Amino acid sequence: MDFKELLAYKKGFDLSMEIFDVSKSFPKEETYSLTDQIRRSSRSVCANISEAYRKRRYPKHFISKLTDADGENSETSTWLDFALACGYISKEIHSNFSKQVEEIGKLINYMINNPGKFGVAFEN
Repeated sequence: MDFKELLAYKKGFDLSMEIFDVSKSFPKEETYSLTDQIRRSSRSVCANISEAYRKRRYPKHFISKLTDADGENSETSTWLDFALACGYISKEIHSNFSKQVEEIGKLINYMINNPGKFGVAFEN
């Protein structure tokens, strides 16, 4: 299986693209702060999942990269809170994105807690 087939990756990618589209309407003065940060953290979720998958041979590295993905996912949630508080996104968009962030977090944590189901072989 390719990492692009992982549900966490797919959902993370979709959310990242939705955030990209919505963030196009953020004010120009946010270009190098909120807009850049929320795009980078949401994209980093997928990048860390792909790295983790390629490091399946090394259980600690696999879990470490997934932990990084989970952290980036949480960071995305924080930036979404700022976007809402600043009035850049509606409560409806915030709620929708937050639900997606939560689901992605659950999927990542499932992978962390069940590495054997993703091809990680533990040495005896």
